[in-house]
Amino acid sequence: MSSERVRVAILDDYQNVAFKFADWSGIQDRIIVDSFPDTTADEDVLAKRLESYTVICAMRERTKFRASLLDRLPNLRLIATTGPLNRGIDVAYAKTKGIVVSGTGGKGNSTLEHIWALILATVRYIVVEDVHTKAGAVPWQATIPMGLAGRTLGLVGVGRLGSQTAAIAKAFGMEVVGWSPHLTPERAESAGVTFIASKEELLRRSDIVSVHMVLSDKTRHMITAADLALMKPSAFFINTSRGPLVDEAALIEVLQKKGIAGAGLDVFDEEPLPLDHPLRKLDNVTLSPHMGYVSDNNYEVFWGHTVENIAAFLDGRPTRVMDG
Repeated sequence: MSSERVRVAILDDYQNVAFKFADWSGIQDRIIVDSFPDTTADEDVLAKRLESYTVICAMRERTKFRASLLDRLPNLRLIATTGPLNRGIDVAYAKTKGIVVSGTGGKGNSTLEHIWALILATVRYIVVEDVHTKAGAVPWQATIPMGLAGRTLGLVGVGRLGSQTAAIAKAFGMEVVGWSPHLTPERAESAGVTFIASKEELLRRSDIVSVHMVLSDKTRHMITAADLALMKPSAFFINTSRGPLVDEAALIEVLQKKGIAGAGLDVFDEEPLPLDHPLRKLDNVTLSPHMGYVSDNNYEVFWGHTVENIAAFLDGRPTRVMDG
């Protein structure tokens, strides 16, 4: 690279932690950094905002880099994304334009920890009781939590995270059943999960339904209004994967009508969740702002590797390059 400083844009760093969790001193004299913590899906805004940058740091899939946007970023040469995979970037198309996409590793079990934090907060009404207690409300206790022992956890998706979730459920004495479009009895058995032949049967049978699927054209809205109607009135729905896996409007309707006991959601169709979104107004849903991957040790690796990736790019030796 030339001796001229390279312009770097950091996107979607909601908490402004990029410089807290990594040492940028080794490259600070070679770059000019601007941060844009406000996420926007407006491609015109993004194109105007980012057109002058050579390097863009992307936090997971918060901003989408489709071919149409990449065509409008003439100076872009490196997307340094956090995580080892980013389905929000058209990596193959970026490669055709000479744009390098580098990823990072991760550390710890943040997502698994958050899955269980959300399940437990939801079924034990932790948020409700926290607000109730701090308000000095009477009576002293306001809810009856669901006991997990002997209850059935239904996993929609039994991959790595689904299998790990199942192992913890068994520590609580739960029965764990699983279904996905391609799950086989053999794979279910190896994960320690009872194989269920249909999505409908799993939904009818489960006391807690937890989704662990990758979002794609085939899985978008794989949980429909008709599916939600099959759930027990006493059941809970948990989604820590991706918002569009479920028909969000249908989920809101079933929650408004108290068709199920409640939901715990870490992911949404639109993120950040609009301030006037109906989910914010429901009393039977526990929400977190897509925190599944957020932890101090994970961010240390995310941002530490990001700095390493920028340094390697500046030295003409890109590292951790994603292949389209």
